[in-house]
Amino acid sequence: MKTIIEPFRIKSVEPIRMTTRAERERLLSEARYNLFKLHSDDVIIDLLTDSGTSAMSAAQWGAVMTGDESYAGAPSFYRFEAAVRDLVGFRHVIPTHQGRAAEHLLFTLIARPGDAIPSNTHFDTTRGNIEAAGAEAVDLPIPEGRKPAIEHPFKGNMDLAALEAFLADHGPRTPAVMMTVTNNAGGGQPVSLENIRGAAKIARAHGKPLFIDGCRFAENAWFIKLREAGQGGRAIPDIVRDMFALADGMTMSAKKDAFANIGGWLAVNDDALAEAARTRLIQTEGFPTYGGLAGRDLDAIAQGLKEIVDEDYLRYRVRTNAYVTERLDAMGVPVVKPAGGHAVFIDARAFLPHIPPLQYPGHALACALYEEAGIRGCEIGTVMFGRKPDGTEAPAAMDLVRLAMPRRVYTQSHADYIVEAFEELTARKDALRGLKIVKEPKMMRHFRAEFEKV
Repeated sequence: MKTIIEPFRIKSVEPIRMTTRAERERLLSEARYNLFKLHSDDVIIDLLTDSGTSAMSAAQWGAVMTGDESYAGAPSFYRFEAAVRDLVGFRHVIPTHQGRAAEHLLFTLIARPGDAIPSNTHFDTTRGNIEAAGAEAVDLPIPEGRKPAIEHPFKGNMDLAALEAFLADHGPRTPAVMMTVTNNAGGGQPVSLENIRGAAKIARAHGKPLFIDGCRFAENAWFIKLREAGQGGRAIPDIVRDMFALADGMTMSAKKDAFANIGGWLAVNDDALAEAARTRLIQTEGFPTYGGLAGRDLDAIAQGLKEIVDEDYLRYRVRTNAYVTERLDAMGVPVVKPAGGHAVFIDARAFLPHIPPLQYPGHALACALYEEAGIRGCEIGTVMFGRKPDGTEAPAAMDLVRLAMPRRVYTQSHADYIVEAFEELTARKDALRGLKIVKEPKMMRHFRAEFEKV
């Protein structure tokens, strides 16, 4: 069938407040043109993030009721631990309240000032935690990954020749190699099993551990099944296990590919690293059998991990993003191709060529989309990545707008509404203006910066 139908029924709904354009212009101005500062009930379709915004299933809500809130040794933890180990296989599973807490644990233990950590592309909190430790976050994507319009089945791949050269030159100051699946900052693009295998081989040849940021591991496995030779007949859980068997550890936000509203984990095989992480966890997050989470959250994650590898869901999830991407591409809106797994990415630099990168075309487009249709997206570009640790600023590799689709939240008519909003924006795109930053924090400025229109 050509019609995309949601592979679930809806039993509970939330109302959407339908704002006017005049209201939205006022609200955005009051928020100093930072979409993070808007009240969510002033947003019609919220595509700011797919993190923690999923709709939980009836089975997950049932699991919430079985949550045990004992401080130590609760059965909820052991159900969570078993579900994680079944998919990723690491010896030590350390719960955290979300993914950035897992990153903080890892990098405070392995990174030192002057170190450098390469990746296919670090996302914002990963980069922030590396830089907070005094280390350098280095991106080594394949060249195709920086060209939005080029079709390539695995644009999230790491440049293996560049990784080999980097480790040859900087091995003594490199504590680990990172791999993000899918590659969020690169347009939600997948990484092939062959590329993970190659990165692991190079890392081990240089005596370095490989860690995977696995936030969207199931979507990545689905793309491997669809696009990689020899993988089409395999089950998603088996592909997932093969991905993580190549790594020495992982960080995870369960707010993505576990359908959870909160939670995450650090998983490793190294006994000494695990012991150090648990000690640090007690200082900052909580006892190692709850890690800053309620027992009910651990049970919701355990159930969500069973649901995320369902192929009917993954087929629908990926096809919805592809549908919006194809519609936008047909009307001439420059998009990242092929469609990613969790979001639609618009190439704002190509869409608004009259706005220079240091006037933030991605952020300008995201603001205009909210004013036009009440849709909240997120800039992935020079606002997010343009400021360097030394305080200087330069254009990011790309200026994108990410429309991240919450899992099991919106329907086909919402997707059509997004397309219609871009039809309206396209007609007046030449009149859009850039922005300037008038106030910003020293790190991860996109969350709290304030802007004015140029």
